[in-house]
Amino acid sequence: MIATKRVRLIGAAMLAAAVIGGVSACSGSGGGSGSGSSAGGTYTFWDPYPQFDASADWTKLVEQCGTKAGVTVKRTGYDTSDLTNKALLAGQQGSSPDLLLVDNPVVSTLAEAGILTTTSENKLDTSDIQKNILAAGELDGKTYGVPIGANTLALYYNKAVLSAAGVDVASIKDWNSLTDALAKVKAAGKKGITFSAIGTEEGSFQFLPWFWGSGADLKKLDSDKAVQALSLWTDWVKQGYAPNSVINNTQTTSWQEFATGDFAFGENGTWQLGNVKKAGIDYGILNIPGIDGGSAPAPTGGEFMTIPVQKDTARYATSKKIADCLTSTESFVKTDTTLSYIAPTTAAQKEQVAANPELAPWVDAVAAAKGRTSDNLGTKYPKISQQLWGAVQNALSGSQSPADALKAAQSAAAAATK
Repeated sequence: MIATKRVRLIGAAMLAAAVIGGVSACSGSGGGSGSGSSAGGTYTFWDPYPQFDASADWTKLVEQCGTKAGVTVKRTGYDTSDLTNKALLAGQQGSSPDLLLVDNPVVSTLAEAGILTTTSENKLDTSDIQKNILAAGELDGKTYGVPIGANTLALYYNKAVLSAAGVDVASIKDWNSLTDALAKVKAAGKKGITFSAIGTEEGSFQFLPWFWGSGADLKKLDSDKAVQALSLWTDWVKQGYAPNSVINNTQTTSWQEFATGDFAFGENGTWQLGNVKKAGIDYGILNIPGIDGGSAPAPTGGEFMTIPVQKDTARYATSKKIADCLTSTESFVKTDTTLSYIAPTTAAQKEQVAANPELAPWVDAVAAAKGRTSDNLGTKYPKISQQLWGAVQNALSGSQSPADALKAAQSAAAAATK
């Protein structure tokens, strides 16, 4: 029997409200819990994709994987935050679904609550998964699932705007060269860069590449390196290289600004590839640079396939068969194309790029990415993130200097994570 830690469930449920996916949003629908014997019968599967109905390719794939395993799969899609709360409640009541697909920052919340089995217990194979993507599902040295794919952030750039400003994108290697490019763009009468700095997880999600790209650590928000990162954003706004609207921008509204065609750069993700084509912009993709060069680690978005704790442990074998089917190379390519994700294995990535060469720079971006709960932060991450986005807001609004904003944030984060 797999041990559980039910006593932490109530605290985990409260924490879950703060864990908001930085890359996607969904709306909810009905649910169910595991039923039937371990041999045959019905297996329940919850995911954060309520936008997919019975006719969707994703739903059909899930059903096909159930059929291959000799069972019927009852799939239910929920809004991301709703799914977390329902999973916590179901775990408390001993009625978890057989399979659970959750946003990667939520894995540590559910794991700490004792709801999930580890991959050493359920035998899910993680050997081919990129380590940086897998790290988002790790806590205290144990892995709790298999990522079905990942997305992350990079800089979309408008070739026409850069050309008019006399900027060669190949010259942009680090923060200084990027800032120089923004100055030239402004001098040419165009707009520099837009991003999301809103006071939610989206704001932290978009700031993290710059925070990590400075060499800063989430365990010390007020380091000199962290101050450099926040000063970069603050100075861009002061200089007019970024608009004042960034403080209220979501990733969607930030994208809408870039889609006007007036901006040289827009920080956003793989999920905007379809929209940039609709906008008719002659675009390119640039990995977000680190302070002194190279690619900055951007945060990974995406979901993990997990197997929750069951009273009838004999069910795990069939759940594993279903999960193995859904995380095969063939399924990765089908699923990740549908979701605008980059597959978590080299083999599947090669197939994706062969089918769509425009994904090549995103494969590189994902390779440099990092899980938000990595560094064994686990359930501490949402508490730290809340203070981080607050510091960004305070600095960009001018109510505090970057140093003072981060000092206050570190003090609050330390108190919240004791």
